[in-house]
Amino acid sequence: MSEALCRLADVPPDGTALAGGLFAVRAGDAVAVYVNACPHLGVALDGPPGRFLSADGRIVCALHGAEFRRADGVCLRGPCRGERLTAVAFSVRDGLVIKQQKQGRLF
Repeated sequence: MSEALCRLADVPPDGTALAGGLFAVRAGDAVAVYVNACPHLGVALDGPPGRFLSADGRIVCALHGAEFRRADGVCLRGPCRGERLTAVAFSVRDGLVIKQQKQGRLF
């Protein structure tokens, strides 16, 4: 089972798009999807809704300024240095960013 998060076209190159409690981020053609929660305190990363990137293109926590790499979500600076954002499994199909759901087991 899967869920459409957003259209790929809604995620600007070198930008982000908020989709519920998740956000998609692009760096050129590369896309990543993360849970919108800082590993330090669990608060939403964006101050103004949908604003995740610093001037130099890193994901930044609006509360305390922790900075994360877009490609893998690793914290490079701040109180949670070395921790990482929670990545979400996804695929891009027919122009949609699709969240992959885990399938339940019968037994």
